[in-house]
Amino acid sequence: MKQLIKLGLFSILLLAIGCGETNGQNTNSKIQKQSETNKSIKDKTMDNPKYNILTDEEKYVILEKGTEYPHTGKLLNVTDKGTYTCKQCDAKLYRSEDKFDGHCGWPSFDDEIEGAVKKVPDADGMRTEIICANCGGHLGHIFKGEGFTAKNTRHCVNSISMNFIPDEK
Repeated sequence: MKQLIKLGLFSILLLAIGCGETNGQNTNSKIQKQSETNKSIKDKTMDNPKYNILTDEEKYVILEKGTEYPHTGKLLNVTDKGTYTCKQCDAKLYRSEDKFDGHCGWPSFDDEIEGAVKKVPDADGMRTEIICANCGGHLGHIFKGEGFTAKNTRHCVNSISMNFIPDEK
């Protein structure tokens, strides 16, 4: 049994190495392009007086394309009516009526405010990143075909990338 497990692990290792070698140039090219995009966003946003000052944690997620821990964001369980805005530039991104429980640990929306979000290929080549159309700040990722809502789309957004403005009563 131990030999079978070792053989399986060895096979997986060989497969991973083989895939990396045949695909290495492609992967390196994608990583380089993503790195250049990240630098461009940082150059435009770091210490830019027209944008809000960000904490180190906010910079990590918004500028470095990081991810906050699931189930920790302040906006995950907000059910009030209102608008979600970009933490960095205050642009309106999402409406509360488009929010739903995606059971993923981050706020989920099945639609954005028209023109507020750009969808770009992620550096991993498998996902689609969502960024603020106004400032280029990282918001999260978009997933399709999960069947959570009639629109069959889930914008999985880091709470730390947004502010919430409640509707006036």
